Amino acid sequence: MDETPPPPENKKRISIITPAFNETDNLPVLYEKLRETLEPEEGDWEWVVVDDHSSDETFKVLKELSEKDPRVRGLRLSRNCGSHIALTCGLHHARGDCAIIMAADMQDPPEVLPELLRNWEKGTQIVWAVRAKREGEKTSTLAFARLFYFMMRHFVGIKDMPASGADFVLIDRLVMNSFVQFRESNVSIMALLTWMGFRQEFISYDKQARMHGSSGWTLSKKIKLVLDSVTSFTYLPIRMMTYTGFMIAMAGFLYSIHVIVYSFIGHPPAGWASLMVIVLFIGGLQMLMMGILGEYVWRALDEARRRPRYLIEDATEGRDEILRDPEDYGHR
Repeated sequence: MDETPPPPENKKRISIITPAFNETDNLPVLYEKLRETLEPEEGDWEWVVVDDHSSDETFKVLKELSEKDPRVRGLRLSRNCGSHIALTCGLHHARGDCAIIMAADMQDPPEVLPELLRNWEKGTQIVWAVRAKREGEKTSTLAFARLFYFMMRHFVGIKDMPASGADFVLIDRLVMNSFVQFRESNVSIMALLTWMGFRQEFISYDKQARMHGSSGWTLSKKIKLVLDSVTSFTYLPIRMMTYTGFMIAMAGFLYSIHVIVYSFIGHPPAGWASLMVIVLFIGGLQMLMMGILGEYVWRALDEARRRPRYLIEDATEGRDEILRDPEDYGHR
């Protein structure tokens, strides 16, 4: 095993946080790219990879890389929790003065890292790498992404979120320690970081096509992200339910006046078809409102249970990393 000396006291340590799900082929390539990019940088670095309970040999690859280079630290979750929970785990265990969140599939080029670091060294606490172009993506995926970020900016109210999206980001240790205070289970980390404030800057880059394998970012996970993002940062859907209910009540009141007046003048409105249309419309709208309200109620229940957001099944550093006190996350 290679011995890596601890960094001098005056040098910075950089943490790279990567969630991984079935990334056996991509991880060795990304490791070599990280070495080439970060070796010239001053200070030390570590690569924290969180295996989101992959079904392939992702964690085996992490163990092999860790044995060769102790700067590689692998954590395996006990169940598939999704990339945002995996990122939360990685941020809790990062030891660096800053952390850079990047994907394992080579879509985020490591060559962008020095530019992120230069901005951080100037005092910026959150540096976003914003997608100028996305290679190898389907038209439907691009359309969904544009719609999502438009909604987040104009409907949810997070106006500082980049219009083209960003999930490649550097955050300072102060932001990481602040992030530990948030205990939410159903939230978009990228939206939360934007909402948190601090000094934020943006750089642009071209997102590359995936090198190996297929994405685990399914439609159901995208829909959950949308619902989590909306319910976590705005009550506007509930307010719209109130407004809609008021308008329907007013429409019903006016229609009842119409029925009474026409009955008195001898022209009662015929109405089996119209009555059924109104009943079905109102019933469907009520069910939709109940569903929206249910999303909020379910998330409130989920948070009230206070279940741990993730459990660690294995770690390349052994049982000490698994058994560490969770209250110490982010403070060492």
